Parts: sequence; C-alpha cells; structure tokens
Amino acid sequence: MLKRVLLIGLLLAISNFSHTPHLKVTDPGTWQNESVWDHTATLQSILDPSGEFFTQYTYAFDAEFVLRKIAHLSFFGLLALLIYWNLPKMKGRFVLAWLLLAGFAFMDEVHQAFIVGRDGRIIDVIIDSIGGALFLYLYDRFKKSKKAQQE
Repeated sequence: MLKRVLLIGLLLAISNFSHTPHLKVTDPGTWQNESVWDHTATLQSILDPSGEFFTQYTYAFDAEFVLRKIAHLSFFGLLALLIYWNLPKMKGRFVLAWLLLAGFAFMDEVHQAFIVGRDGRIIDVIIDSIGGALFLYLYDRFKKSKKAQQE
C-alpha cells in the first residue's frame, strides 16, 4: 500500500511542478506560481517535427540548467523504481517499468509545452528515460550482488 501511495504522490508532484510556470529550481518562491495555460498551443503545433519540442536548448548551461537536469534524472529514476515495485512479479518487469516511465515522461513534456513559461522537449524525455534506466540498472545490480552474498 505504501509503495502505491508513494508512486501516486510522486506522479502528482512531478505533474504539479510541470504545471508551474516560470519554475526555477534555484528559487523556491517560484515553486507555487499560479498556472497559466498557453491557449495558442495545440498538440499538432507542439509535435510538429520542425517545432520547439524537437529542438535543442536555447538557454545557458548555468547552475539552474544543471540542477534541472539532475532533478530530471533523480525524480524520474525514483519514479521508475516505484513503478517497478508496483508491478506484479513477472518476466520483463524491468522493461515494462522503463516503458511506462518513458511514456509518462513523454506525456509530462507534452503537458509542459501547454504551460506559459515552460517548454517541453524531447531531449528531456530522453534524460528522464536515462534516469529511469540508470536507477533500474543500479537496483538490478544491487539485487544481484545481495543475492550473490547470501549464497
């Protein structure tokens, strides 16, 4: 039960942060900005292959940028573990957890593209997915080393 509550809580927290315009990791005062939808954005305009969603970052690689990417890796890495722990034990559980994580990351970035002062980028989906894969890999290695020590 606790694992499910933690999973839902983290999904809601990530969604809330994504829904916050002009969010800056380095400025906690921006963490609760009132959300404003970009009413000019459409799913077609966001997912247009020549659109911003598929372009590189256009802002500086400063402390804010680095902290954001660390947040992406760690939040989505933890989310991947929570998804994994909430799945039934079965073959392919790690892969399924990663695919569900990647799907949520994609939807989250698309969601961000609809918020004024935020942008959604496919590169962030990739970073989120790498964070999930990394945490799942490290957890798998931990489980295997623990099992080997018990033998």
